[in-house]
Amino acid sequence: MTKVSFGAHPFLLGFDQLERLVERTAKSDAGGYPPYNIEQSSENTYRITLAVAGFAEEDLAITLEDRQLVVRGRQPEADEARVFLHRGIAGRQFQRSFVLAEGVDVTGASMENGLLHIDLTRAMPDTIVQTIQIRKG
Repeated sequence: MTKVSFGAHPFLLGFDQLERLVERTAKSDAGGYPPYNIEQSSENTYRITLAVAGFAEEDLAITLEDRQLVVRGRQPEADEARVFLHRGIAGRQFQRSFVLAEGVDVTGASMENGLLHIDLTRAMPDTIVQTIQIRKG
């Protein structure tokens, strides 16, 4: 049986990168830590919120490379003088990735009450109507 590729459909010219994008998104799953929300606050604005309790701003890094938004968290080594009788607050390092569509830009990030907010805006492309002249033979 032959595998039919999404990008190989005859009416979807130039969408072969979309299939690679879907594969990359599937590989970026980091399990359930840290938990996050994605909100749409208006037609063209979004907010990603990650629960990063116990992490300071300097323990977090946000990067954008090749349309992939990556949030990393790493806390400094714990003081060995501290003795935990119970340790239920996760403080492990993490990496959470989000693949952004073309035209979606990161407009800012902020921390509030243990939540990291990343604001995104989608730029609406201008509608262009173009007439193509037909040359004679």
